Amino acid sequence: MELGVRLGEVRTVAGPEGRRRVPVAEVERLRSAEGFPDTLRERVRSVTATEGAALLGTGPARFTRLAKVGCFSPVMFYVNRYRALVWLYPAAELRKFAEREPALLTGSTPRGLRKMLDAGEDWRARNWRSRRVAQLAREAENAWERAAVAAAVLGPDQLAEVVDDPYERAHLRRLRASLLSAKGEPPSSRPLVEPLLTADDPDEILWHRISLALCLDEARAERPAPRPGEAGRPGWVPPSPEPAPAGGDGHGPGAESAAGAAVRPGRARPSAPVRPAGRTERSGPPGRPGPRGLWRRLHRSRSR
Repeated sequence: MELGVRLGEVRTVAGPEGRRRVPVAEVERLRSAEGFPDTLRERVRSVTATEGAALLGTGPARFTRLAKVGCFSPVMFYVNRYRALVWLYPAAELRKFAEREPALLTGSTPRGLRKMLDAGEDWRARNWRSRRVAQLAREAENAWERAAVAAAVLGPDQLAEVVDDPYERAHLRRLRASLLSAKGEPPSSRPLVEPLLTADDPDEILWHRISLALCLDEARAERPAPRPGEAGRPGWVPPSPEPAPAGGDGHGPGAESAAGAAVRPGRARPSAPVRPAGRTERSGPPGRPGPRGLWRRLHRSRSR
């Protein structure tokens, strides 16, 4: 069921204690569909790299190379008993890829993709984050929750640069949704899992910073974050000390600007910024910069 929710095949609504639930009407819709449950089971089936390679009629090594350059995106992962990370891919999406790009399954790898592989690029974690963020944004009930989704993949130093108010940061942390599944991962898997939860590529970081700034404009217009003296107001939490910044978050010398980066062959774009509901490209509260000015402002702060 969880995989069906992540793929958008099963609709959920907010339930008690912040948990999502499948409404009765959605259950009836699924049951009334022709071929249920086999058709639904096939739409939400996920496969490992080895199974995916067999599905595409190619070798596991080529399948992994195609996944690394972003030809298709994982939907979930787990850590196996050998403490290795195993990515899972939607079988239905792999079949569509095979129909759309049969030339990539045999013969020589195109030059553009080879250059990406030679440079050591691996887009699997980034594409998983992008897919997960898009799903959580769809489930968000208000602008503050949408802002918390964008904030969830930013490191503490990046978050502090975009959100300079400690009470707003505290509010976002309280609302922060987990990118992991409900059952989570055992503590022994943390060294493998934790690096997957934070954006680490410069243009990916900038993309989520812009998403967060746009959602914050909308959230502040709806209602401000709880302030001191509002302890009785639902949702208020005092600001806590900031976590120690983690290294290697793409912030510093040599960071590449997303504005000037060319779209490389086979390179999948991240999901669109989490745009607030009802916002147009140039809308926003008076006195706040539009997206173009916002892009320059965020890019300058990264370049300092």
